[in-house]
Amino acid sequence: MATILIAEDDPSVRSSLERALKHEKHTIFSAKDGAEALEMVVEHPLDLIVLDIMMPYMNGIAICKHLRERGNRTPILVITARHEVSDRVAGLDAGADDYLIKPFSLEEMFARIRALLRRTSVTVAEDSADAQAPAAMQVADLTVDPASREARRGDQLLNLTKTEFDLLELLVFNIGKVLSRSDIYERIWGYDFSTNSKSLDVHVGYLRRKMEEDDLPRLLHTVRGVGYIVKEPESTKPKKAR
Repeated sequence: MATILIAEDDPSVRSSLERALKHEKHTIFSAKDGAEALEMVVEHPLDLIVLDIMMPYMNGIAICKHLRERGNRTPILVITARHEVSDRVAGLDAGADDYLIKPFSLEEMFARIRALLRRTSVTVAEDSADAQAPAAMQVADLTVDPASREARRGDQLLNLTKTEFDLLELLVFNIGKVLSRSDIYERIWGYDFSTNSKSLDVHVGYLRRKMEEDDLPRLLHTVRGVGYIVKEPESTKPKKAR
């Protein structure tokens, strides 16, 4: 079972989540505002953070940025009552791994927590087996190194979140193969999202932005109605003389 921090300023919601997760045999710490949440992160080794966006003193977006900038890789599940896509985008861009929109079912929250914890256990296992880590993979001038979990475009290190790296690694490992949206959701998040979910699109958009700075050739392509593919850029053919 996992050690989980619940950061939520609404006492009734916080209490409900505490009871539900304790019933699932998790060890729970809780915080009622952003400042207290950061204190908990420092004081306790955590496996997961469930983080409300709208909190006093320091909101969830600021906490995500603060933790990621300091190298904290603890999985973060953001919860929010706001339905605007921009709010979800902001959370993911700040370094959150997943999000839930209130109101949500406890079963869905449990599923997402299990998926995030599975991903973390796989990463820990890979980090502890460096001698068996797969070799770095390359597509054109893009290099993805699973051992160091670094990606570079030429000499430029790409500043990727955990989910962005996982997504890029999956696509590069399957270079030239179209991966369906449902397959990507299952293999990255551990379950298939609803058909109207924009989580994958958001991550792909930010991944492309980081990969294609300075108008570099596109390597990550959309296959409309199916999914995504990473492939070598088409070589520029010389024009025939007329």
